[in-house]
Amino acid sequence: MKISTKGRYGLTIMIELARKHGEGPTPLKAIAREKNLSEHYLEQLASPLRNAGLIKSVRGAYGGYILAKNPGEITAGDIIRVLEGPITPVEGIEDEEPAKQALWIRIRDAVKDVLDTTTLEDLKDHEDDEQQDSYMFYI
Repeated sequence: MKISTKGRYGLTIMIELARKHGEGPTPLKAIAREKNLSEHYLEQLASPLRNAGLIKSVRGAYGGYILAKNPGEITAGDIIRVLEGPITPVEGIEDEEPAKQALWIRIRDAVKDVLDTTTLEDLKDHEDDEQQDSYMFYI
């Protein structure tokens, strides 16, 4: 399975909304500007995320998007499935010989496990941790 820009940018939207959770709506324009992404493309991704009940839109001068649930209740798997479809490394797995079929199933299950146990809460704090732990030592 290869994650396309739909999945990657959709995850970016959701992580940024998780970082701003509780602060009010965030316009996609702000995320696009901050991450140097196409606002138009992010708008296309917001629609399926909204239809899946992962985000809500807020209209008005100070409008934008907010998470529909707490960041700890939304997994990376929820987002990837909405934007990319089912998680499967190989099409037609049932036609494979048993040894290869077992391998593909193990890979699929491992990827699903990682995606389904990683929440936006985990991801939103990750970048901050990296920045805090990055020290430069000179000898």
